[in-house]
Amino acid sequence: MELEILSNSASRGGYVGGAVPGGATGATDHSDGAAILTGRGTDDNVLQSGSTTGASRTAGVGLKAANSSGVSVVARVATGPTQGQGQTTTVTPSAVGIPTTRKQKRTAQIQFMTLCWALFLLGWSDASTGPLLPRIQNVYHVGFVVVSLIFVFACVGFISGAVSNVPLGDKLGFGKTLVIGSICPIIAQILQSLALPFPVFVMSFTINGFGMALLDAQSNGYVAMLKDSPQTKMGLLHAAYGAGALCAPLVATQFSQLSRWSFHYLVSLAISLINLALILAVFKLKSQDECLAEIGQAETDKSTSEDSTFSQMFRLKAVHYLAFFLLVYVGVEVTIGGWIVTFIINVRHGGPSSGYISSGFFAGLMLGRVLLIWVNEKVGNRRVMYIYALLAIGLEIVIWFTPSLIGNAIAVAIVGMLLGPMYPIAMIHSGKVLPQWLLTSSIGWVAGFGQAGSAVLPFMTGAIAQRWGIRSLQPLLVIMMVLMIALWKLVPSTMRRPD
Repeated sequence: MELEILSNSASRGGYVGGAVPGGATGATDHSDGAAILTGRGTDDNVLQSGSTTGASRTAGVGLKAANSSGVSVVARVATGPTQGQGQTTTVTPSAVGIPTTRKQKRTAQIQFMTLCWALFLLGWSDASTGPLLPRIQNVYHVGFVVVSLIFVFACVGFISGAVSNVPLGDKLGFGKTLVIGSICPIIAQILQSLALPFPVFVMSFTINGFGMALLDAQSNGYVAMLKDSPQTKMGLLHAAYGAGALCAPLVATQFSQLSRWSFHYLVSLAISLINLALILAVFKLKSQDECLAEIGQAETDKSTSEDSTFSQMFRLKAVHYLAFFLLVYVGVEVTIGGWIVTFIINVRHGGPSSGYISSGFFAGLMLGRVLLIWVNEKVGNRRVMYIYALLAIGLEIVIWFTPSLIGNAIAVAIVGMLLGPMYPIAMIHSGKVLPQWLLTSSIGWVAGFGQAGSAVLPFMTGAIAQRWGIRSLQPLLVIMMVLMIALWKLVPSTMRRPD
């Protein structure tokens, strides 16, 4: 299809109208009298723009459109006075920020793959602890509550990183903030690999958490700003997280049975060093706008408000609802990946290889983020979240009451697949309900704050398990999933102005 726009500039206000056979929606902003028509067409679409007071001079209009299959197309723009005279110009995909030259496409791919490696590292880090927990307890002679301090100190790091992300991003820029986030895990993993006394070992997770929060925030914020297939790329970005979380338990389970168990963190160190090298080579300490310009995307909108970014951001209720939703979601995700091994060993009497069940969960997580993209688009991102959550709750109840090792392992993997799409869906939805000039900072805060859930809920699980036993894992997960549904219900479906 081809989208044709007949445009006339006006001295004040205007209207946009047209026949869009494929269906469209109209929205009017009464503050300036302008109306905008958007839609997805299957046939040739014509939008006509004019002035109620007459045309003054010609103006060009650029618009990105998509056909029914979601493929971007070129918009043909005709400009001229109200009488219909004028010329036809062609707006290429580059006019709306889609890479067009071979160099831009290659650069965009390299940038995206680099951020995928950063998320692979994040997934690896989150999933490494679970299979090692029983061994850490034995080596340091600590119970559930004390070993759960790992998650508490990690939480301090995540929250600190989330709070620091906005000022660091504003002052240092995208590339330099990524470098700081990449150096922190390297320091932490060196300390962890030495198996130092428990207080030092635990404190290293704060350093790691700080860096991971910065990497998570900046990576999500950057991909959310992309104009070319953002939903697919967000799904693939978090599939990379799932891949890292899938691989880590396979390696950690082997190291947990060795005398040099802490050498698992040397593998983590190698991944972190590669991550730092890639980020330095690809982004070269540049700002976000400079990196986007390299792939043909225009500079992002700027705020005209005199208030600070923090002040504007925290006035948006959507930011808080999304942050707490992801706090619970990430907590559920990491709690399952971290404590399911202990549950299977103690309650279902699994052997040393039970750590592979954690890998099954994260394999499902990774596959869900890729294979269910079409389901998300078919059903709708907002509605499909409720379906996934309800099905996951049902499976957790099955695990709770079915004393079958194999049955539990299969159910855990399916729960991972159902939970998988939720995070990228939340990130994409953020781009729809948050202002563009606050998007990177807001998504950074939401992602960083949400990452704290990977520490808060696992610690709660450990504390409750100390009193009631690890059998309490399943009812706790069910309660948290119900809370997830309630929080998602509070997230607005459309953009709202700050209060």
